[in-house]
Amino acid sequence: MHRAAEHRTGVVLVTAAAVAWSLAGFFTRLIPLDAWTILFWRGLFGGFFIGLYVVWRYRARTLAVTRAMGWPGLLVTCLSTIGMTTFIPALKLTSVADVAIVFATCPFVAAAFAWLWFRERATPLTLAASLLAFAGVVLTVAGGGGGRSSLLGDLLALVMTVAIAAMMVAMRRYRDIPLLPTACLSNWLGALISLVFAAPLAAGPQDLGYLALFGFVQMSLGLTFFTIGSRLIPAAETALISALETPLAPLWVWLAFNEAVSPPAMIGGALVMIAVVGHVLLQNRANRRLGAAQASES
Repeated sequence: MHRAAEHRTGVVLVTAAAVAWSLAGFFTRLIPLDAWTILFWRGLFGGFFIGLYVVWRYRARTLAVTRAMGWPGLLVTCLSTIGMTTFIPALKLTSVADVAIVFATCPFVAAAFAWLWFRERATPLTLAASLLAFAGVVLTVAGGGGGRSSLLGDLLALVMTVAIAAMMVAMRRYRDIPLLPTACLSNWLGALISLVFAAPLAAGPQDLGYLALFGFVQMSLGLTFFTIGSRLIPAAETALISALETPLAPLWVWLAFNEAVSPPAMIGGALVMIAVVGHVLLQNRANRRLGAAQASES
């Protein structure tokens, strides 16, 4: 494939992944079931669809690839499960905007974990962006008007963000871990945990249809598009496009259910988006200058 066409394909796929992931709040509001029941069925459907793709990709090597992951694969699976099992309850307890804004700080939390784990230094630009994003999250959480439930939802969103950030760093530390088998296993593990508290039979035929779409579109397609597309474009551009999830998530819920975004959340979200997008753009520019300088020296 020509480089320009390859780049366009990558942009389209990563954009599609961001759109798919941003639909989580919409599906959570659409389905009139408790968080644990939604988690159970979404995990079941999501694991099934991702499992089909894993088997199609690895074919006869599927079992061998899964076994070869070892304890690092188990670590990634557990962290992913924690992230997924706190995500839906957070969406049920607080606004979609709050969850999206808190989760937008994930790259900066991951940078902190990378420094603590294997001393990967953060640049001054990353530190400055992290402080700005932290201020945005504090403003969002402090300005929540939903009382105790809203605060609990924001805290669950924070737990989810920490778990997903740790998962990203673990996957960077152990680069040979296949991504898709861990995603499949974490979906099923999350469904198993949720079964203890869920009421699966409470889901009617229409609910099951929505839940299947939830697992297929938001989880399976989002992850598949991202896995393929992120290999075709630079990492900085991938991060920038993925940041579209933050403003899109509350947009769908506002359009479909008229769920208003509080003024503190709007201001906090703007700070987080400025931090994320500004960091990626400035870092990308710095990388291009460094590359040009190295090319001129050689």
